Amino acid sequence: MSTMSKQTVSLIGVPTDIGAGHRGASMGPEALRVANLGPRLEQRGLTVIDRGNLQGPFNPWQPPVNGYRHLDQVVAWNMAVYTAVQQELKAGCLPLMLGGDHCLAIGSISAVADHCREVGKQLRVLWLDAHSDFNTAEATPSGNIHGMPVACLCGHGPKALVELGAHTPAVTPDVLRQIGIRSVDYGEKQLVREANVGIYDMRRIDEDGMQRVMEQALEGVDENTHLHVSFDVDFLDPSIAPGVGTTVRGGPNYREAQLCMEMISDSGRMASLDLVELNPAYDRRNATAKLAVDLLESLFGKSTLIR
Repeated sequence: MSTMSKQTVSLIGVPTDIGAGHRGASMGPEALRVANLGPRLEQRGLTVIDRGNLQGPFNPWQPPVNGYRHLDQVVAWNMAVYTAVQQELKAGCLPLMLGGDHCLAIGSISAVADHCREVGKQLRVLWLDAHSDFNTAEATPSGNIHGMPVACLCGHGPKALVELGAHTPAVTPDVLRQIGIRSVDYGEKQLVREANVGIYDMRRIDEDGMQRVMEQALEGVDENTHLHVSFDVDFLDPSIAPGVGTTVRGGPNYREAQLCMEMISDSGRMASLDLVELNPAYDRRNATAKLAVDLLESLFGKSTLIR
């Protein structure tokens, strides 16, 4: 068993779709609880504390202002996430943020990055997603901030989000490894290239296979590494995970996703986690939530055989 098996995992529900282009991700935390997330992780030998849901502003569902939709509300939700994640890390727990849309990763990863600086750890972020989420106000076709968290974390975005944590920028692109990418907006492609983010897109996964991709993405991870996983459910192929607002065909299948999670687990270094963009309004009988729970079990050490 890995060291994670004795870990205390804190569930932090963040019920908002404030950064999204479709309503419904606000129902994600409850769908994961309905799919027995807590009890299933307890069966893995973990201590699970459900902190309930954070509270924040209502979604007014307005058009963008100066390139951003709902900026004030996004800031408020992310400040709440930052504080909650910081508290769990200080207490020695593993924070598992249940989204909610992906804009919330600004708060969680800012908190994780500040924690790493305090304790002298090296940060590695695995960003599992169909999208690179590196939009800016100039590049975005929609103004939805769930398409901007990576840019904000790297210092490109509105001041209130870029400076959310104790350090600006929260991270540098070299700590990021993006896996499963298959949809990047036209203006965003240039930004991603200039930032030199480590991207393993679907073509790379097709050509090299998930095993080689994960070996490369985890290269250099050691006992001094804090590994953060930001898992957007639209990383998965929509044929197995229909319950997201932004489906993109051609994602990892069930076995590829399982291998990805198992290899992260094998590293023994995962210390914080986001699970975002689950949208029950688009799901079929909570199947996507159940699949997400299944994959989280693998992230926490479930494997077919004793290895």
